[in-house]
Amino acid sequence: MKRNIQDQALSSRRITRRALVMGGMQLGFGALLLGRMRHLQVDQADEFLLLAEENRIKVRLIAPARGLVYDRNGVVLAGNEQIYRVSMIREDADDVDAVIAHLRGLVKLDEETLQRALREMDRRPHQSVTLADRLSWEDLSVIAVNVPALPGITPEVGLSRVYPLGHDYAHVIGYVGRVSERDIAEAEDPDPLLQTPQFQIGKIGAEKQLEGALRGKAGARRVEQNAAGRIMRELGRTEGRSGQDVQLTIDAGLQNFIQARLGQESAAAVVMDVRNGDVLAAVSAPSYDPNLFVSGISVPDYAGLRDNDHRPLHNKIVQGLYPPGSTFKMVTLMAGLEAGEIGGGDRFYCGGYTKVANRRFHCWKRGGHGWVDIAKSLRESCDVFYYELAQRTGIDRIAAMARKLGLGTAFDLEMTSVSEGLVPDRAWKRERRGEEWVIGDSLNASIGQGFVLASPLQLAVMTGRIASGLEVNPRLVRSVDGVARPSGVQGPLDIPRSHLDGARNGMYQVINAVGGTGGRSKFDMAGMKWAGKSGTSQVRNITAAERARGVVRNEDLPWGRRDHALFVGYAPYDDPKYSVAVVVEHGGGGSSVAGPIARDAIMYALNGGLPPLGAYPAAEREKADEVLSSLRLNPTVVRGRVKSEV
Repeated sequence: MKRNIQDQALSSRRITRRALVMGGMQLGFGALLLGRMRHLQVDQADEFLLLAEENRIKVRLIAPARGLVYDRNGVVLAGNEQIYRVSMIREDADDVDAVIAHLRGLVKLDEETLQRALREMDRRPHQSVTLADRLSWEDLSVIAVNVPALPGITPEVGLSRVYPLGHDYAHVIGYVGRVSERDIAEAEDPDPLLQTPQFQIGKIGAEKQLEGALRGKAGARRVEQNAAGRIMRELGRTEGRSGQDVQLTIDAGLQNFIQARLGQESAAAVVMDVRNGDVLAAVSAPSYDPNLFVSGISVPDYAGLRDNDHRPLHNKIVQGLYPPGSTFKMVTLMAGLEAGEIGGGDRFYCGGYTKVANRRFHCWKRGGHGWVDIAKSLRESCDVFYYELAQRTGIDRIAAMARKLGLGTAFDLEMTSVSEGLVPDRAWKRERRGEEWVIGDSLNASIGQGFVLASPLQLAVMTGRIASGLEVNPRLVRSVDGVARPSGVQGPLDIPRSHLDGARNGMYQVINAVGGTGGRSKFDMAGMKWAGKSGTSQVRNITAAERARGVVRNEDLPWGRRDHALFVGYAPYDDPKYSVAVVVEHGGGGSSVAGPIARDAIMYALNGGLPPLGAYPAAEREKADEVLSSLRLNPTVVRGRVKSEV
């Protein structure tokens, strides 16, 4: 009996402990639930409220205004214009086909643009896609009135890039275009703006190189939508930051003048301030209208540019590489002077050719120049003089001087596809060609033929360094957002003045002395004269048989087989300010074709406007007046008399 009572007491205590444990667990679980409920309802209330509101509140980016681009005098080169467009979000449309059919009944839609938009909506159904661009205000108003019956459709007012001076700056500024999938893929840290419908970014030229400064920062707006996806009201707005304005070193008047002066030639010209490196003009011809690319160029328009044998899409300023011809002779001369292989009184005899290993290297003058000193070698452009000098100097010294003068350098300029050209030497040929350098290579290089290649920009820099004695580098951007960029001058060249003076004196005689090859390009403007050097680079081999019967004249050859015409120069001769380089593809003679263009360009720069007829030699004035009067110039930027306007 006693044992039973003890068992019952023990059992009762076990039940009580079990009840306490169970009760404790229940209380703990209840407390946990209460804590979680408090966390969800109090601590995270704002977050869940936002998630709920996202069903009716959307945040949309506001594209900033792109920064403007000006010339050195404040002329707008790249601006923005207000446009009207209509966009659509596929997800928000009940029936895409029905909505578009309704829209077609209201406004005219371009079929090519519409089909491209439909394909884009298939890839990005949740994003806004533009159906029609550059609508009239009347069309936009009609759409806005009918928006309640057009689910997913949004009429918009935006900005688009415009280039007021069109052709003049296609190769310098470039153009913008719609963001492509490739652009997004190539971006290291894609800006959300790139997903904005019809957002434009720089594709080539300064527009691309200065994209970071010109783009700006996006703003945002919060809008309330109803269940059908229609915007009911704007709840808030955060303004973005416009892109920074950029001022170039280019002079719009000079640029337009040279563009007109080159006409439809396949050519390029560069004018540079030798005191600070400012590029005052950089022209590639023929050009094209960059406005065609802003909204997407049509297939026929692009085909016309692509198939043109004068290559208007090619930026000849920095991409065009040409044998510099006789404009390279100053390089060979100064290399010889630096090496001590020639002095001021030394002469070489030119009998019309130099013979090396049973091969004749001919001078351009069949009968030869006789005894030739330094001044005469440049004045009359004697090839044999430089053949002899090259054999003594050696290609490695010539190459070193070429690089010192800026050839073989890809300058850090705000343009795309800047080429470094080619300054060959022994190591280059061994590495690239697997062959040893031979004497014939040196002879060809000494007169700017063979492997040597240079761009018009490099030739302008080379001439500017010779003229100033400074290590001047080209500068295209003057300021960004009002902050000036540093000068392009790095300091004095490591070349003795006497060596530079030898080249300068010869270049002066090219234009101003009797017998100079550039005599037809002389001028005298308020006592200012200039110095220069012509060049004619061959693009075909002249056989011994052709030379025996007489070399065929350039004008008798098909255009693509004619020599390139080149001319470089600087002015004023006694106080250098500007250098110029002109290359006319397959133009023939440098002195007859490129020289007069270079003369007119540098006269405009010196005069600050169209050159006065009185500065031309009397015998040249009638022809100069005819040329200048026939030019189609833009009177808003060109200073001076303009007889034919656009």
